[in-house]
Order: sequence, then structure tokens, then C-alpha cells
Amino acid sequence: MNIVLNLFIVLLVAITLAPLLPSKHWAVRVWEFPRLQIAALIFIALIAKTWTLSQADADSNALYDYAALACLLVAFLYQLKWIVPYTLFYKSEVRREKAPNKNHTISILSSNVFMPNKHYDALRTEVEKHKPDFLVMLESNKRWEENIACIEGDYPYTKHCPLENLYGMHLYSKYPFSEVSLRFLIEDDVPSIRLTFTKNNQKVTLFFLHPKPPSPTENETAGPRDAELLLVGKEVANTDGPVIVAGDLNDVAWSPTTRKFKKISGLLDPRIGRAFYNTFHAHYPLVKWPLDHVFHSDHFDLVHVKKLPDIGSDHFPLLTVLSLKQTNG
Repeated sequence: MNIVLNLFIVLLVAITLAPLLPSKHWAVRVWEFPRLQIAALIFIALIAKTWTLSQADADSNALYDYAALACLLVAFLYQLKWIVPYTLFYKSEVRREKAPNKNHTISILSSNVFMPNKHYDALRTEVEKHKPDFLVMLESNKRWEENIACIEGDYPYTKHCPLENLYGMHLYSKYPFSEVSLRFLIEDDVPSIRLTFTKNNQKVTLFFLHPKPPSPTENETAGPRDAELLLVGKEVANTDGPVIVAGDLNDVAWSPTTRKFKKISGLLDPRIGRAFYNTFHAHYPLVKWPLDHVFHSDHFDLVHVKKLPDIGSDHFPLLTVLSLKQTNG
């Protein structure tokens, strides 16, 4: 029993340390995702190891048993360091606007629809219920475009990029665009959208992203994803006025890459001090992490952020409502 437990402890410590390796390979970077799950397993191992030590003869407890317990404790605290900011135990980064003026709000519904999914009505229901200013569909193809076309009466301003590679993107807006561009920043089959529109005499810039993840079936390394996030981060830093970045970034909120993106761009994360808002996976209770994001500049307060019901995809849609601060004069 003790040998099996010690081997389990070695495994937990190893996957905790793995993301520290200077490698972008998916087999290394994947361990940035399940920090909450790893922390839970470490906590269980801590209890089990403490119990076995308490039951054993004091003289039989070897030094490595106490070393294993110490390593577990350090690993547990290390995992908590990454995830605690996304709980109520941490100070919120974005002020909540409790009595928003509807004329000042901007709402975005971001939904990775999962291309094979055919539950079009489920998404249309959420759009009709929440009436967001912007809807961005990810993993959308021509079939999704045709089955969502009925909303275009309420969303007359659009930018479509239907693809059959799981990286299509469709944008629907209630606001006319001052500028809009479909871009392929790093990979020629992975689109992103940049647009500007005017809200209360302020020019607002939106970026919608969906880079490929590091995985055995996608990109072997995190290099392209990281490059796109950091490229957009630098672009945001050089953009004047209110900015919002949204989409499925295929990265967790607490990863070093996303933290670097935030630092470079200067954007804020409304989830900090509130909750994880795990949007993936919609159907596997033990596989949960926040892959869909909305970051914004300090020009906004938060009205609310909400994970919407299952629409048949592997992602839950994410609705974010922000309140644009008014400039003097």
C-alpha cells in the first residue's frame, strides 16, 4: 500500500513540475490545464499519506516518507497559487456595476458550437433570450451559417468565415462596423476578426480569436497558439481607447502564456476574484476548465459574466456584459 501511494505521489509531483520545463510540446503543456483536478488529487494523497504515517510504528517511518509528505504539501500550495485568483478568496480585478445604464452596456455571447453539433435551435434560443449586441460563433461552417441565418434581421452587420476544419468563425452584430477585417495571423487556416465600432462617441475595438491548442490531434506544440496570443497582446497595447478580446483561446486563464498576454496587453480579466467559469468540457464532469475568455481594457466595469446552458457542443456558451465608462466632456 505504502509503495503504491509513494509512486502515486511521485506522479503527482512530476505532473506539477512538468509545465516548468522549457518545452512547448503538448505532452508538457497539457498539465497547465487540470490544476484544480491535480490539486484535488494531491489533497487526497496528503490525507492518505498523513494517515499511513499516523498508523505506522514511528521507528518504521523512513525519511523519504516525510520528504514525500513535504513535497506533496509544496505541490499543493503551488497548484493553489495558480487557481486561487479565480475564486472568491481573491480580490476582484474588475469593479462590478450594480446599476448599469443600458445605453452604456456592451454584451458579447461567445459560443464554440462544435462543428458536428446540429442543435441550432439551442443556440438560437439563447440569442433570443439574452439579445447580445455581438454573437461570435466558433467552429462554425456553412451548415451553421445557413441554420442561424434567421437572426440576421436583428444582427444585420456580419463577418463570416465558414470552414470545415473546426476553425470557422461567424460574427453577428447589432452595431455597424467602422472597420472590420478577417485575418490569419499565424496559421493560414485559423482566422481571427478585428473590428471597430462606435459606442457613445467612443471608438471600441474588438478582437475575436480561436487559435489551435497543443494536442496530439491538433498542433504538436503550443508555439502557434502562444505566438498568436502574444501578437494580439502587443497589438492591443498599441491600440487607443476601449478594447475587448474574446473567444476560445484554447488556453486556461491561469497559464503562463495567458498571464503574459494580460501583462503585455494591459487588459483585465473579470473572472479574477469571482469564479472559474469553466466552459469546457460541457459533458464530462471531471474535465472542466476555462477555455473561453473575455478580456477588456480599464474602460469598462463588469455588469455580469454568465456560463449559459448546454447547446449540444463540448463548450458552454459564455455571455459577458460590460459597462463602458463615460469620458469627461
